[in-house]
Amino acid sequence: MEFRYLGNSGLKISEITYGNWLTHGDQIDDKVAIDCVHAALDAGITTFDTADVYANGKAETVLGEALAGTRRHSLEIFTKVYWPTGPKGPNDVGLSRKHIMESIDASLGRLRTDYVDLYQAHRFDYETPLEETMLAFADVVRAGKALYIGVSEWTAEQIEAGSRLARELHIPLVSNQPHYNMLWRVIEPRVVPVSRTLGLSQIVWSPMEQGLLTGKYLPGKPVPPNSRAASKVGAGLDNLIEHDQKTVERVQGLRPIADELGITMAQLAIAWVLQNDNVAAALVGASRPEQVTSNVGASGVKIPPELMSRIDEVLGDSVQRDPELTVTTNPRTRPGSN
Repeated sequence: MEFRYLGNSGLKISEITYGNWLTHGDQIDDKVAIDCVHAALDAGITTFDTADVYANGKAETVLGEALAGTRRHSLEIFTKVYWPTGPKGPNDVGLSRKHIMESIDASLGRLRTDYVDLYQAHRFDYETPLEETMLAFADVVRAGKALYIGVSEWTAEQIEAGSRLARELHIPLVSNQPHYNMLWRVIEPRVVPVSRTLGLSQIVWSPMEQGLLTGKYLPGKPVPPNSRAASKVGAGLDNLIEHDQKTVERVQGLRPIADELGITMAQLAIAWVLQNDNVAAALVGASRPEQVTSNVGASGVKIPPELMSRIDEVLGDSVQRDPELTVTTNPRTRPGSN
């Protein structure tokens, strides 16, 4: 396992980071989830990412149980706040001071730890003054409940504004967590250059585009019965496969490139995001322990420039690069509260 600095901080994290979105507390049973976490530890992963909204807190609980007994100082544990949690009342969502201060304590309890290494704003909150949000994060840091602060899916302009306040408050804002992979590159034109200038890294989610880039989905064929696209947690993947067969076919064209490198298509997808020097880590989940072991094989893989160019040629106009799409991931009003 190789390690990278998180932003301009002194914190190093495993470049393959285990994330439990969609799996823990929902898609797989608790025993399998715990086995997956132990497989990650055995493979050299030290960094684990979750969020309070995943399975309405249960994902944090399962992760806390899985990590119990592991030396805390040998781990980097990340979580997030923003989306509706608990009974989803009017203050159980967003980035108000009340929700942040209550949510960090709830997350720490579920994770069985006194602090998290990184506490992240899971989206930008248009209904709360940014000054209120950043001051609450500053108080969380000064209380010793989080060591660093991050954001997720913020636009370049929002990152600039948040970074300015973080500097004024003397708190370490070090990362952004965006959707990023071979097919979804909307952060490259604006978010990455701004982040690089301000000292933030990217911790990217869905590097395999929910499994599409593994090559398991074949043009004109039904989706495999136990795959992400066939499950209720497919997050639109089934619709993409049904209506964009051109992209599904082009993904198959990546197989010879993976074969030339001697790696799997999943490893190629993970290694591809890690070629971006602003990426500190690729988040990978798993429904089976062996998937974790295989994914770790992407760590340290270097893709030559000529093969990076071939990837672009193969995928063609299936690649989404429009930077304006970073705005669409942020709800204008708080979702799901009563």
